[in-house]
Amino acid sequence: LLGHLVTNPAIDKLKDKKGVIMAAKLAGAHKVIDSLKNKYDHILSKWFGGGTDLSYGQWQRVALARAFFRGANILILDEPTSAIDAKGEYEIFNKLTKYQKEKTTIIISHRFSTVRKADKIYVMKKGKIVEQGKHEELMKNSSGLYKKMFELQAEGYK
Repeated sequence: LLGHLVTNPAIDKLKDKKGVIMAAKLAGAHKVIDSLKNKYDHILSKWFGGGTDLSYGQWQRVALARAFFRGANILILDEPTSAIDAKGEYEIFNKLTKYQKEKTTIIISHRFSTVRKADKIYVMKKGKIVEQGKHEELMKNSSGLYKKMFELQAEGYK
């Protein structure tokens, strides 16, 4: 029993090189990792000799890859692509939609490009849910906070 408490079963899973690479590809981190001197064995920190630090967007991709690799049934992401360009964000969310199809994903975001495809959107104000529904439903509410904020954000693209 003590041996079971001390060992971490996730450590054994790290031997699954194909799984690691698949998760990295899903998150768009494979190209970054593949460009490193030691590829998937590279140290990601300048705190250690020979290590490399990544940009914030690259770290977000690595963090997403780690989450995908774990394969959890529930995934909670808080602004998961805030430092990733629009094309990268689009690619990641298309892959996320396919990969998490039978799982639950909760995404906390202020970006309407991220939330508008969600099965259910919850709009919060001062810590309370003030609206909920699909994008189309929320846009029908002419006095709704979601619609006002969506239109305000859309003004920046005109």
